[in-house]
Amino acid sequence: MVDTSKELFQTIAKIYAADRRYRPEAYLFTLAALHFTVAALPQPRHVSGQELVTGIRRYALDQFGPMSRAVFEHWGIRATADFGHIVFSLVEHKILSKTDHDSLEHFRDVYDFSEAFAPTSVAYTLADDLPDLPTPPTVTA
Repeated sequence: MVDTSKELFQTIAKIYAADRRYRPEAYLFTLAALHFTVAALPQPRHVSGQELVTGIRRYALDQFGPMSRAVFEHWGIRATADFGHIVFSLVEHKILSKTDHDSLEHFRDVYDFSEAFAPTSVAYTLADDLPDLPTPPTVTA
């Protein structure tokens, strides 16, 4: 188990040195998105791969808005299965844990990035989170 931030960064650097598919930021983002996902639950509990990638989408839109897909691609992430590979690397290095029922397959094809992060989808999702604003008064000259 990783006990300090320094150990976490060292472990992620070790993962990245052995497997350069995903940038170190992808691992840190995945951990933050896991925290975001669990914090949104009524009671903290283990989340499935499908639940996590759903939470990852929401967290990405919250953090990066319409740039989410571009950020993920910069980090080497192109599909939900990539998050599974990241999670299982973190499990292998004892940063995260898993149950006997968890599988990489649970991360596969949960949603399509081209649809989930399409401009129309992103705009709709972001608009849903905006508060209702009062209509500005009409100005007459």
